[in-house]
Amino acid sequence: MNLQKSKVVSLFFRQNFKFLGCCLGKDGRGLYIRVHRNSPQKARQKLRELTSRGQGRNVRMVIAEVKEFIQGWIGCFYIVDMKRILQSWNEWMRRRIRMYIWKQWKKPKTRVQNLKKLGIPVWQAYQWGNTRLGCWRVEESAILSCSLTNEKLAIAGYYDSPAQYEQIRKLHLCD
Repeated sequence: MNLQKSKVVSLFFRQNFKFLGCCLGKDGRGLYIRVHRNSPQKARQKLRELTSRGQGRNVRMVIAEVKEFIQGWIGCFYIVDMKRILQSWNEWMRRRIRMYIWKQWKKPKTRVQNLKKLGIPVWQAYQWGNTRLGCWRVEESAILSCSLTNEKLAIAGYYDSPAQYEQIRKLHLCD
């Protein structure tokens, strides 16, 4: 028996209680289940590893791995109310994917060509493609949010986790 993991606690003792990544909480409506504060941090670290810039893999492969991981995570925690967590992850993951794409384009010439393909005017594609900002700063600017829109990411296979979470939650909690 693992003494660090095995213990008996009161339902109202919430501070260090963790069971399968979940905790119990209490509010005015009664008891509820929530995600333990360490679980999203671990998952976010795993997502950071999956979308690290130096992998040199196709972005569709990265998106597929991220989708698989998030589907598994939602499958484990669908009973928990975590809509806000998934919405913040969704925004952050879009930024990471855009940054990954920008990093893969590497040279200014390639960036200009790809921005033109995405429908950016020639003068603006040249200006944006030759920027000296870093990957994370470029993604934060209008360069990629105007060219690589959410719709284009969805066409490429990006997984909208909050929408899928709501569907799974309705499906399982209505039974």
